[in-house]
Amino acid sequence: MPEKPPVVLTIAGFDPSSGAGVTADIKTIAAHGCYGVACITALTVQSTAGVRRIEPCSPELVTDTLDDLAADVEIAAVHIGMLGSANVAKAVAAFLVSGRGASLPNVVLDPIFRSSSGAKLLDESGANLLVDKLIPRADVITPNLDEAAAITGMRVTSLDEMKVAAAKLHELRAKAAVITGGHLDKAIDLLSFSTGNRVEQEVFKAERQSSNSTHGTGCAFSTAIACHLALGRALAEAVLLAKIYVSAAITAGHPLGRGIGPVHHLYRMVQQRRAAGTGSKP
Repeated sequence: MPEKPPVVLTIAGFDPSSGAGVTADIKTIAAHGCYGVACITALTVQSTAGVRRIEPCSPELVTDTLDDLAADVEIAAVHIGMLGSANVAKAVAAFLVSGRGASLPNVVLDPIFRSSSGAKLLDESGANLLVDKLIPRADVITPNLDEAAAITGMRVTSLDEMKVAAAKLHELRAKAAVITGGHLDKAIDLLSFSTGNRVEQEVFKAERQSSNSTHGTGCAFSTAIACHLALGRALAEAVLLAKIYVSAAITAGHPLGRGIGPVHHLYRMVQQRRAAGTGSKP
């Protein structure tokens, strides 16, 4: 009998272009050898050109979906992406804090407030709920520079400012945070985590890539971290491997649509097919 893969739950919105959201998360989860299950928080009308409309799901539907999944399968990690509304944020928080999800391990929170095209994806009361209820529950949060600035109220435009913002995130009860600086001249990510009474920080650097296939990088990165944690890897290794994965997915991306194209979540399948064909007879 085949070995059972770890189950990773993603809680996020639906992107019809599959560059981000639950369908992109499922692709990322599959690419890491895990099994993905999903709870949709909102439907969107969007394409590579941007987000046009958002329709949050009912909080009752979200609660019922999460309860049924948690009662049915053993979940090894949880990824939280777009929430869409304060009511949905409240339902997700209730599930993870006091419901069936209170004991679920490896919770990775990607605090999404706006789309890359600028559309608002969470209202102010929902953002406050995220900070007050979900950040303390998460094992690691993955804000980008703008999200870190929104949460902390600080300017975050450099590595030094990222380090100061990380300290503020710990004050807000974040156990660990990865502030992603993909928009900097150098693609710098800062991992900051508490170990007892001290905070340790590790910097991950990479060359900034020139590509139009960058839609969904944040979702892919945070979901990949959840997968590696589900597979039993330590946080620092999970962050490094997730960064390598996203970088390769950007490089392998191909033009799609009229706007910002998606990363290639399943690029490894293409590599495997090519490897399998190497040396084969015509």
